[in-house]
Parts: sequence; structure tokens; C-alpha cells
Amino acid sequence: MTPKKICSALVGASLIMTANVAMAEGFVGIAMPTQSSSRWISDGQSMVRQFEDAGYQTVLQYAEDNIPNQVSQVENMIVRGVDAIVIAAIDGTTLSNALENAAAAGIEIVAYDRLIRDSEHVSYYATFDNFQVGVQQAESLVQGLQESGDGPYNIELFGGSPDDNNAYFFYDGAMSVLQPMIDDGELVVVSGQSGMDIVGTMRWDGSRAQARMDDLLSAHYTDRTIHGVLSPYDGLSIGILSSLRGVGYGDDRSMPIVTGQDAEIPSVKAIIDGEQYSTIFKDTRELARVTVGMVQALLEGGEPEINDTETYDNGVKVVPSYLLEPVPVDATNWESVLIDSGYYTAEQIR
Repeated sequence: MTPKKICSALVGASLIMTANVAMAEGFVGIAMPTQSSSRWISDGQSMVRQFEDAGYQTVLQYAEDNIPNQVSQVENMIVRGVDAIVIAAIDGTTLSNALENAAAAGIEIVAYDRLIRDSEHVSYYATFDNFQVGVQQAESLVQGLQESGDGPYNIELFGGSPDDNNAYFFYDGAMSVLQPMIDDGELVVVSGQSGMDIVGTMRWDGSRAQARMDDLLSAHYTDRTIHGVLSPYDGLSIGILSSLRGVGYGDDRSMPIVTGQDAEIPSVKAIIDGEQYSTIFKDTRELARVTVGMVQALLEGGEPEINDTETYDNGVKVVPSYLLEPVPVDATNWESVLIDSGYYTAEQIR
């Protein structure tokens, strides 16, 4: 990449800077994957606010799901002299060289929500219990199916992005619940498609999920009914719902049970409207709190708070982690979980 192109990429990367020079105890870089998902916007804003409150200067950048952009942004943060970088990686396998440079400069690295793989230079990892997310999605799918009538139930499986380590935890967690029911014949994957190598959805792209759902419906459901869809993320769920509506579900046929994750506003509205069955809420304010605490401890000589030292092997080391608990959300509890907690206002949802 030429210097001119690098400069353009950096300028176009949605750079947001805040400073509290009088109180600043350190300089922290925050590298987020994209602004196309509202949850990443919320993550970034929560961290900037909490770091500011703790007296840190921050630089927040979004790479818009462009891997070279994120690598350039991290390298730029190193050049600018940050003391630590919080990274939610687009592809957890592409940052090794940048992290080598960070380590040489004495910069601490905290992986945020997505594990950074193949590097020894990841100090800590802050995330949710991602296997449990998948378990909750599957349990919600089964609950919705059983509420809808007697089985066996025809279902299809969707996975997250194959370059995101979390996607495998979501899928494995879900299949720990679903596979025994598939083996018993209570659930039927009519297409026969399973496994992350087949059902994964690159970059969590809702349009790809919609296109795949279109293909599944035309190939396998012209003369049978689909009862449920395992979707690991709300952005995929919205695409799946659009495909289902396109062939009459939600109109002359009941909408299948469709899961999700991240409690994004379009999906919360779809849950209220009876289209999407459920989502998984991950309170990004709490994830930001834990992450800020980790960075503070690293920079101020304290001991970061962790609760897991076994789960997350990045291929080089087991990364000490803090796992937060996810919360299932459906039509029965969305208001108490999302509105009463102050995560959203009623006006945002209505």
C-alpha cells in the first residue's frame, strides 16, 4: 500500500479522539471492527466514556470490516505512543506482526470480545461466556418450537463468521443442545447442512444470510414447512426474516422460530412484532467496565480481574480472561432487561 493510500485509509477510518490532558494517566488506543453494527458503536462509546472518567486519553477507530485498515490503525496507534490498545479484531489471525511491534514498544494488548489468535502478545481477554451464548440460543429455539406445537420440527442452522473465533463457541454451544435432539429425530435439519465450514456466514453479513435462506427455502421447502432457524446474530436474523417473509411466512403461515444475538433495535422491534422469537443481550457497558479495569490494572501495576484461565487458547497461549454472563431476551422480558436497565429508552424501541 502506498503512503498516500495509507493516509487515505487512516483519514477514512472514522477516527474519534477525546482527551483529558489535565487528568490523563495514560493514552489508550481502541480498535473496533465496524460501525455497521450498532453494538460496536455502543462498545466504542462506552469505553471512551469510561476511560475518560478514569482520566485517560483515548483514540477510537473503526476499520469498517477492512482488515488492512485495522492493521494500519493499530500500527498508527503504536506510532502515536499509546500505552495500551484494546482490539476487537475483524480477523483474529491477522494481527501478529502488529502485535510484535506493540510488544517491542512496551504496549499492552487487551483482546475485546473477539479472541486474537496466534500471538503471545495478548495480555488479557474480556468477553462474554460465548459457549453459553450458543447454549441459550439453542434453548430458546427449542422452547419456541415446543410452544408452537408438536414435533418433529424442521430447522436450519446458521453460523457466524469463520474468521471470528467466537463464532465457533456460539455454534458449539448451540449444538451441545441441538445435536442430541437431531440424533433422536425430534429436530430435522432438512437440508442436511451443518458444521461451521458449511453454515458459517462470512463477516456476519445479513445479505449473505438472506441469500442462503432463499436458497434453502427454494431447494428444500417448496412442499414442507420450516419451523425454526438457529441464527447466531441479529444482523443475520433480519436477513433471514426478510427471506421468510418473501415466501409468505408471517402472512399465510406462522413465522418460524428465529433466534439472534446482541439485542439490536431492529431485532428487538421484530420480537415485539412477533417475527423474531429471541435474542441474546450482552451488556456492552459491563464489558467496557471490565476492559477499562484490565487496562488500568496493567498500566498502574495492579492485578486485572479475571475469572477464566482455561477456556481461551489462542494457539500460542491460554489467554487469561474475564467472561460476563449473557441474558436471553424474548417477548416476555425485553422491557425489563433492556428498558428498565437503561440500555435503551422506550422511545428508541417504540
